[in-house]
Amino acid sequence: MTTTHTTTPHSIVVISGGVSQPSSSRLLADRLAQKTLDLLRAHDVDAQVTTIELRTLVDEIGKATITGFVGDELRPAVDSLAAADAVITATPVYKAGVSGLFKAFVDLLDNDVLIAKPVAVTATAGSARHALVPDEQMRPLFAYMRALVIPTALFAAPEDWGDTALGARIERAATELAALMESGVARAITDGTWKRYQHTFGSSAQPAGAATEVSGVDFDSDLMRLATGGSARP
Repeated sequence: MTTTHTTTPHSIVVISGGVSQPSSSRLLADRLAQKTLDLLRAHDVDAQVTTIELRTLVDEIGKATITGFVGDELRPAVDSLAAADAVITATPVYKAGVSGLFKAFVDLLDNDVLIAKPVAVTATAGSARHALVPDEQMRPLFAYMRALVIPTALFAAPEDWGDTALGARIERAATELAALMESGVARAITDGTWKRYQHTFGSSAQPAGAATEVSGVDFDSDLMRLATGGSARP
């Protein structure tokens, strides 16, 4: 395992779709995040966790869904995902599917925001009948967004919280997530292939130092700046 030491802590971003307080979805994500932090710090890798609580952004998510524009109050959440080294996703299950709030937020993300990022998928429900939701719905969703979804998906029904097997699965998932973060695979992939992906114009996913020229068009020219509502350079 290769450890990359940097002055900037690695960033783990949790997307929590839980709407109750406290939330079982948030609890499952927090347990995975903490275990991942413990494993990283055991290898002298500094890391920090940022949590996006979707229930506090419900109005902004609704407005963005209708208008097609991400507002100022929602922008920091999207930008934090673009800058993340790993993402933990957590949703309650309603009617055999991920929550509408969770899906609405993901629908607002540019298609290139999660390219090559390690992603963990987790879900909670009131019945074990929904246990396949992380693998059957969340895994394909983030595969479509070209993320690197870890092998172990997590699901917890009420009877699972007191079972040691849940703790074992959390540890396994954390090990996978930490290993991908330490390997630097996301940076290696994007550094070598970023120009070959299809990108959304104006996406916050543009990595530092990446070219702003696509298909021969310089989007950073004075003309393009004016055309997109900006101003020409002095």
